[in-house]
Amino acid sequence: MRQVRAAILAALFIPGALSGLLLPTMAEAQDVILRSRDGGIELSGTMLGFDGEFYRIDTRYGDLTVDSSGVVCEGVGCPSLTDFVAELRISGAATMGDLLMPALIESFAQRNEYSAERSTLAEGGTRITLGDGGRVIGRFDIAPSTTDEGFADLLADEADIVVALREVRPAELDLARQAGLGDLGQPNRSRVLALDALIPVVAPENPVTSVSMSDLAGVLSGRIDSWQDLGGPDAPIVLHLPPEGSGLVQALEDQLLQPPALSLRGTDTLRHASAAALASAVAGDPFGLGFVSAAEVGNARPVVLTGSCGFHLSGTRQAIKTEDYPLTMPVFVYMPARRLPKLAREFLEFTRSEPAQIVIRRAGFVDQTPEELALDEQGDRLANAISIAEGEAGLAELKRLVATLAPMRRLTTSFRFEPGSSGLDARSRSNVQQLARSLELGEFDGRTLVFIGFSDGEGPSEANLMISAERAGAVRDAVIAAAETADLAGITLETDAFGEAMPMACDETVWGREVNRRVEVWLR
Repeated sequence: MRQVRAAILAALFIPGALSGLLLPTMAEAQDVILRSRDGGIELSGTMLGFDGEFYRIDTRYGDLTVDSSGVVCEGVGCPSLTDFVAELRISGAATMGDLLMPALIESFAQRNEYSAERSTLAEGGTRITLGDGGRVIGRFDIAPSTTDEGFADLLADEADIVVALREVRPAELDLARQAGLGDLGQPNRSRVLALDALIPVVAPENPVTSVSMSDLAGVLSGRIDSWQDLGGPDAPIVLHLPPEGSGLVQALEDQLLQPPALSLRGTDTLRHASAAALASAVAGDPFGLGFVSAAEVGNARPVVLTGSCGFHLSGTRQAIKTEDYPLTMPVFVYMPARRLPKLAREFLEFTRSEPAQIVIRRAGFVDQTPEELALDEQGDRLANAISIAEGEAGLAELKRLVATLAPMRRLTTSFRFEPGSSGLDARSRSNVQQLARSLELGEFDGRTLVFIGFSDGEGPSEANLMISAERAGAVRDAVIAAAETADLAGITLETDAFGEAMPMACDETVWGREVNRRVEVWLR
């Protein structure tokens, strides 16, 4: 399987390699016969898996999932029904595997009164063995590596779920379909576990306190190599980054370099095996500039993002949670279209719970629990709105905005769109499911939810107002469609729009316009 995994990694980066790649079926599969208890139906095939409740077998009719309670299994490939041990293999981003996932699994065990014992896997990583009354009921193996390798493990059948710091790539989507894993791009195949952010950091004594996104792109691409160009001393910029192939580096490339426009400079870059080592190295390097996750800043000093229009954006917890900070980095969990063991499904459901959100916060990441914010708790948003208001029409719209929002509270759940598209991005598709689930649980019964659209400042104000209103309506409709079991009789769902009236960033850049095109949810 390691050879297959290596071939998958190669295929993802070699043009034309996908067409000739053959993907494996389940390892160590064996022939079995499933008979109905009355003897009237018989199925023969290859045992692909068992989750403690259902068999999955490859038959002449295709892959079938069969309830074990209704059949008798015969053959050497039949698993034990009484001594079943759930297996879950987790691969992907090292920052998750080293800290967050073990903490979540152990919290899940504690909540269910299971024992949890850690051990080290032979190939590296952690195994957490869960027990109940002295009997082993589950083994959760965590193999922290990189996001690239996590997806490769999934495609090679060496992982059940992937923890990723980026969205799945088109090539990986194609390979997943070929491997029978379903469409990983569908909403039910992924969701956001937590939020993190890309934070530019320098040494505490470095005089540079803010930098524009375009200048950061210049440093990463090699176009800018002196601190003097950023308002600092006449000294070379030493760039510190995580290893190549890490999800954090790929997120940097996606969000700042936007290939193929720019590419990451290939020389004079210091790579660090761990985030802690990177932060420590930058903190001790007066000419260093590095990028770390918000959870791992260490003793380095964060740099504020700015633009020529005067806006300032810091990577605070609130700005990350609302995604107002432009370098917000969702932590995705990707799952194939196959049935996981019941214990594994219960664990994944637990990760949505409030106790799990507490674990996520304690680990230094931003949790998914919706919070309500008053208008005066939102930093420079109103100042930004005042600074761009033009003429009587602009001031009138600003007054309408303040009068409308002042008595309400903003929910930290926001929605943004794919570049150049009216479709929601992956993070927002997950937010649709999260908000729909809250409606189904009755968390907003008796409240009014107002979906409010905002736009960038490109084009006529009237057109921007109309577009932002259409987007607000589209998000509201998507949430209603996803909340299939919700009783909406006791909830009021409205829409409103303010176009370009409250920008989050400067419109002069692509990323700035993307940040400004959003739908927020306000409550009263």
